Amino acid sequence: MTRSSWIAAGVLVALALAVLLVPAVAQLDQQLVDLRSANRAPSLAHPFGTDEVGRDVLLRVIYGLRVSLLIGLVAALVSVTVGAVAGLAAGVLGGAADRVIMRVVDGFNSVPHLLFGIFIVALFSPSPTAVVASVGLTHWTTAARIVRSEVLTLRARPFVDAAISGGSGRLRVVRRHFLPHLLPHIALASVLMVPHAIWHETALSFLGLGLPPHLASLGNMINDGARSLLAGNWWASLFPGLFILLPTLAISVLVQHWRDRANPRRRSELQL
Repeated sequence: MTRSSWIAAGVLVALALAVLLVPAVAQLDQQLVDLRSANRAPSLAHPFGTDEVGRDVLLRVIYGLRVSLLIGLVAALVSVTVGAVAGLAAGVLGGAADRVIMRVVDGFNSVPHLLFGIFIVALFSPSPTAVVASVGLTHWTTAARIVRSEVLTLRARPFVDAAISGGSGRLRVVRRHFLPHLLPHIALASVLMVPHAIWHETALSFLGLGLPPHLASLGNMINDGARSLLAGNWWASLFPGLFILLPTLAISVLVQHWRDRANPRRRSELQL
């Protein structure tokens, strides 16, 4: 692994340890209001400062990151699962089924994801379930196209023709030949979807349509901090924004390393 990959892995491990251990060890209420400590700048007592009602920004960032990561992971899993099933069905069945599924994919892609997500969330009250449904139902098309493309490529391979000629049914071909080749691509799509889902949740929460206002999330914190910017309280929005960028950049670096490892020819071309 390169130095940047090690740094990215270290950042993700540190963030994971923070969201897992700090709430259990600190035993502090991130909703605790202390008006006497309101809008305090970063200091030793409050490294990230306090917000407009005196809540510690560092503690709320850790709680918010935990909520955003959990929602991002679940939403990415739902999105990639729906897309993988649709793409696999289109590639395996072919014919009219393939055309219908891909027209549905084109229809979903023709609508801006954020607007469609807002429409889905508006059908429910603000909750994690609504955000997961919004991301899962608007971002599955990418995984569907990837899986369908790989299945069409695999169908042209000689070993698949040999399996079909030997009497193997569709389910056996999918289980024995397609899935082992598709799993790395599905895993990569899942990893790439996590930061995208986090940004989607952040955007919805910032607009007041994602998570309930009382629930600490990075989007809610940026929305709350935006009201304090005119008063010069920059820290209330800056630190939640940084903790959105950190996992996104770290995951991007690791995915790039993963791609280079999976495709040595591409890596050698990049080094020329």
